[in-house]
This record gives sequence, C-alpha cells and structure tokens, in this order.
Amino acid sequence: MAYSRIGLAALAAATALGLAACSGAPATPSPSAPAAQTTVTVTDNNGDHTISVPPTSVVALDNRTFQTLYDWNVKLSAAPRALIPSTIGYATDESIPDIGTHGDPKLELIVAAEPDLIINGQRLTSQFDKIAADNPDAVQLLLDPRKGEPFDAELKRQITVLGKAFGKDAEAAALTQKFDESIKAVKGAYKTDDTVMAVIVSGGKIGYVAPTTGRTLGPLFDIFGFTPSLKQEGSEDHQGDDISVETIAASNPDWLLVMDRDAAIAAGEPDYKQASTVIEQSEALKNVPAVTKGQVVYMPADTYTNEGIQTYTTFFTELATAMAAAK
Repeated sequence: MAYSRIGLAALAAATALGLAACSGAPATPSPSAPAAQTTVTVTDNNGDHTISVPPTSVVALDNRTFQTLYDWNVKLSAAPRALIPSTIGYATDESIPDIGTHGDPKLELIVAAEPDLIINGQRLTSQFDKIAADNPDAVQLLLDPRKGEPFDAELKRQITVLGKAFGKDAEAAALTQKFDESIKAVKGAYKTDDTVMAVIVSGGKIGYVAPTTGRTLGPLFDIFGFTPSLKQEGSEDHQGDDISVETIAASNPDWLLVMDRDAAIAAGEPDYKQASTVIEQSEALKNVPAVTKGQVVYMPADTYTNEGIQTYTTFFTELATAMAAAK
C-alpha cells in the first residue's frame, strides 16, 4: 500500500499523539492569552474620561479607595503609604514606592511610575493640577464627595466608577448593596425621638461634629434623619470644633457617636488616650443618658485614614445592632 509523503507525516503525528496519550504523559498546556484590554468612559468630578481596562500602571492617592483597591488585588505603582492605615496591606508593601504624606509629597515618584491611571482625592487633592501637568498622558480621577450632594450617594458613586474602571462591576455592586442594607438597618432601628450627638476625640479633647457639615459623622444626621441633641453650626475640622463637655452634657444626648482620630495615627504614642477612656472618665458626662445607658458607639479605629464605604458599612451595622438592642 502506497502512502504520499503528506499522508506519512500525518500518520506519524497521529501515532505520536496516541503514544503520548497511552503513556499518561500530561500534555503541555498552551500559554493563556492575556486578557484583552478595552476602553471605558467614566465620569468623575471633572467630567468624562476614557481609560484602558485593565489599567497597566495605577497610582492611588485617596484614602477612601485603598481598602477597595486592595481587596480587588490592584497592584499599585506608587502611593502615599505613610497615609495608609496598617489594617490595609499596601501600608507595609515595600514594593510600592512611597510618595510620603500630603505635607511634603514626593511627586516625582508618580512620574517615575509612568501611570495611565491616577486616583486622587482627600489629602492629595491640593496637588491635583501639578500632578496633571507632570503626567499629561495619565487619566487622573477625582471622586471626592461633592458638596451639596447626598453623602451616601457619593460614596456609592465612587465605588461604581472604580468598578467600571477596573472591570469590577459585580464587586462594586455587592459593596453598594451591603452599604444600602446597613443604612436600612439603622433607619429601622432608630427611634426618632432619641437625640444624637457626634464628636471627634483627639489629643484627649472632645470636638463637636455639627450635623450635615461636620467631618465624617456630620452627614449621618441627613442620611438617617437623626434628631441632634445640639443644633450649632460647625466646620469640617478634622478634630471637630471646640466645645465644652458641659455643653455636651447640657444637650443630654441619648446617643453619642464617636470617632477616635488618634486611634488611626497616634495609637502607639505614649500619651495616647483612647476615646472611650476620655468619655468614660469625664465627670461632666457621667449622668448623660448616652453614657448611663451604654449608648456610646465608636467608629472603627482606623476610620480617620480609612473613610471609605467599607468603614461606614461596618459602623452602620454596629450602630443598627446597638439601636435595635436598646428598643
């Protein structure tokens, strides 16, 4: 029986494959093709931007985003690691160039990272224009909550935009759903005739957080319709506004919501005094309903440097539990 050269080659190849299969030798897998890069258009505080998904070099500067990016396994090309709470792995990742703090940032490290995406916000916002000028080929997103917009909606907007930018739409949706559920839980547990006071404890002193405008806790009065025990104008100061403990006591709050600022930045200092200690040892506050009934609720310890949607979700969940138990 005659075979052509082509037929013989085919027969040999088939025989070799058959022998390999019979021998049980594993087939060598072909290398998987890298995920195809696409582009999407996202909208931030400054308008529309077209970005590549996934981005190839990411610089993150916004404390509200670090937890999300870390959970999504985003590799950072540079970041202000000195500003990242120790609860997030980026803080101790020596492979990430550390641009330092907002007081004296090493912006040249951003340029060296050759980023195609920069996520700015919070403490580095003041450097936005310089960063843009130094990195003309990068898209710089700014997703800080906008004044006049509902704070809870702004947190969800930030996560939704990041989800689109990193191809993590499902993960972003899960975060916003959990956040919405925590809000619903607080609304369901809060008794509207209960009065609420929010404060920031820093340096052993208690600072007043004004409803709506106050730092971190101020927006909660709008989100939940809390009845403030004290209606006094205030600023966005990171330590809260000056107030006497006697004024807090006179307002007789049923609930005291507290952010321990120093817990995030000075817990290792010898003179650090925990917020709970400051409040519990206050002679003026000892007869306030919030204290006598154990209705003082503290935000997570790293809140001051980790004010993202996860932090609020955790706090709202704990607050809802406390309020439900008090009914």
